[in-house]
Amino acid sequence: MNEPLLPFQRFQFEFGRRLRDPRGSPRPDGVPARRMAVYEELLFNNVTGFLDSCFPVASATLGERRWRRLARTFFRDWRCRTPYFREIPREFLDWLAVAESPILPPWFRELLHYEWAELAVDVMVAERPAADPAGDLIDGQPVLAPALMNLAYAWPVHRIGPAYLPRKPRAAHLLVFRDGADEVRFVEISPSTALLVERLRAGDSGRAACLAVAADIGHGRPEALLVAGAATLVQLREAGAILGAAP
Repeated sequence: MNEPLLPFQRFQFEFGRRLRDPRGSPRPDGVPARRMAVYEELLFNNVTGFLDSCFPVASATLGERRWRRLARTFFRDWRCRTPYFREIPREFLDWLAVAESPILPPWFRELLHYEWAELAVDVMVAERPAADPAGDLIDGQPVLAPALMNLAYAWPVHRIGPAYLPRKPRAAHLLVFRDGADEVRFVEISPSTALLVERLRAGDSGRAACLAVAADIGHGRPEALLVAGAATLVQLREAGAILGAAP
């Protein structure tokens, strides 16, 4: 049997409900309206500030009014599972995955994830491995940037913005990583390059990875793909996604 709440506990719950939902919850007794409004605005703006900074393109494409309404519903309904402010955008994604939210563009959730990936890679804890920058990327083992995400989307999220709202899906594969200068970079890659990166993440040599991709896609001339794969490995090294070869 639950024990009745003490007066201060009841006040805390009423205060919290009012902060989350000013329009749907009464103001606690004894709290002046003007002072309550200060807290309501302060907390909501604090949370939405992190959403605005993480999702500038998504908010611009949705429009100020719809974006604020979406943020307000998230603030009211979702119970974040982490005390870290930098995790608020991730919580927003988790909420949208299960929420009965207003009708949104079909590409909207993928666009949010794409924008969040920059933050995720930027704060990713990853120790820089040893690598020979001039090492052999074919017969050696290429070393990928440790903070890296290999992403696939049904929509061209990297092109979406207020001036371009796609009507039909078009697959996009993107590599997001922190380069040697700790800058987050995005590189659009082909489906076969995405497969190649996954083979490298598994620890394959450059040669083994290229031949495995040839087998995966049913390429009739694996040696020809090996030549193209070698060029791709060099391009990824030049971009900073590959640090070099394992010493």
